[in-house]
Amino acid sequence: MRGVDVLIDRVQVATVSGGEGPLAGDAQRDIGLLSDAAIAVQGGLVAAVGSRDRVLSEVDPQNVLDGGGRLVTPGLVDAHTHLVFAGTRAAEFEMRIEGATYLEIMAAGGGIMSTVRATREASDEELLAGVLGRLDAMMACGTTTSEAKTGYGLATAQELRLLAVLEEADRRHPVNVVPTFLGAHAVPEEFKGREDAYVDLVVDEMLPAVASRYPNACCDVFCDEGAFTPEQSRRVLERAAELGLGLKIHSDEFANLGCTELAASLGAVSADHLAVTSEAEMDAMARAGTVAVLLPGTTFGLGAAHYADARNMVARGVPVALATDLNPGTCMCESMPFMMALATRYMRLTPAEALVAATRNAAYALGRGDVTGRIEPGMPADLVVMDTSDYRDLTYRFGRNPVDAVMIGGSWTLPPRWGQSN
Repeated sequence: MRGVDVLIDRVQVATVSGGEGPLAGDAQRDIGLLSDAAIAVQGGLVAAVGSRDRVLSEVDPQNVLDGGGRLVTPGLVDAHTHLVFAGTRAAEFEMRIEGATYLEIMAAGGGIMSTVRATREASDEELLAGVLGRLDAMMACGTTTSEAKTGYGLATAQELRLLAVLEEADRRHPVNVVPTFLGAHAVPEEFKGREDAYVDLVVDEMLPAVASRYPNACCDVFCDEGAFTPEQSRRVLERAAELGLGLKIHSDEFANLGCTELAASLGAVSADHLAVTSEAEMDAMARAGTVAVLLPGTTFGLGAAHYADARNMVARGVPVALATDLNPGTCMCESMPFMMALATRYMRLTPAEALVAATRNAAYALGRGDVTGRIEPGMPADLVVMDTSDYRDLTYRFGRNPVDAVMIGGSWTLPPRWGQSN
């Protein structure tokens, strides 16, 4: 028998394991649920998972934690956030309640540019403190890996500064932070009326600088009404691909401009938002293996009623992921369980599909499917212990935090308050 650091005994386990790649179609319901199971952790990795009898016959645990029948899931993966920013837009929230639209707020000088001004004025220390605080809140809700976009600097030095802040946050915080460059988030005020000149700056200066310093980052672009055109977006993504960066896109949030099909044709790892995506574009994503990252919290945050058609995407073989879209303007929410609850009600995902979307598929949307999003031997031990034995409770119950304990890389980052170690 081999020694292990900890054995989590007497638990239900949603392994979401088996094979490679994101799950699509009927397979997106397969959470790999094990009853009366145990998980052994050694050296930061999952050493064994399966029936209690089998795992106990294979390992010699130094510490045993009695899970009391609780559910263990992979660490939740938040595949789309705007984590690094300064300031607040609570006043705009009030304006929306009184009838102003998102585009009207942008036209009045609010929206993204309001956050850009606040972010540029903030110190590195202030930005880092904000990121670390948000990561604390996310981890408390079960997130163990989070994508994090730039996009509130919109100048070369500022965008690189935001990437450096995210890099420092990744060093300091247990949650794994995966950076995405979003220089093409909006056209800054100093380039008003010169949109193509700003795209030139992104393509000719920002992207080479990012690729040189952060070669493992992805590049995103906001292709939509009031943002960048398909032609401008193509320039950005093709240059990013030439430089070896992974590709992502914000598309079809407000208007269908053909940006999702563009992303699929370029082999983008994900396309995000997709509130008004056509069936032809869904089929293009399915063929390309591009993950649909859906953001129900944004629709909810805007007080809108038109959610992405997740049910149709699953039926057409598109792998579906979920994310918070944590940002100061439209979704100031760190809770992935709440996103899952919204997705079951308004996007008609089943509870099992929502769990897959928040773990395995979200990990593949970040290019991290080989290191997180599943519970299987050899994978990093990123685990969440829930205060229920029934996975359906993660979406059936809402408005509360279902998380009992969190482990990242084999270490308890939110320790359990139950069980008995020996």
